Amino acid sequence: MQIQTMSPSQLRKAGIAALVKPLGPAGMARFIQQYDIGTGDYTKDRNNWLNDMSFDKIMLGINKMRNGDSEEK
Repeated sequence: MQIQTMSPSQLRKAGIAALVKPLGPAGMARFIQQYDIGTGDYTKDRNNWLNDMSFDKIMLGINKMRNGDSEEK
């Protein structure tokens, strides 16, 4: 069956089967338990973190990381 034509229920069932095959039922359950909806407002927090970041500052950081000049070690 094509993924695009699956109903949400069929897709969920196929996904669980795909996890059960390599992980077993207990492993699948442990994997699923790792995910939750979380808390807070990521968009608002992200805006606060990046408030003073200009495009040039971001590009400078990317270039430093690419060249192995990262400040975080």
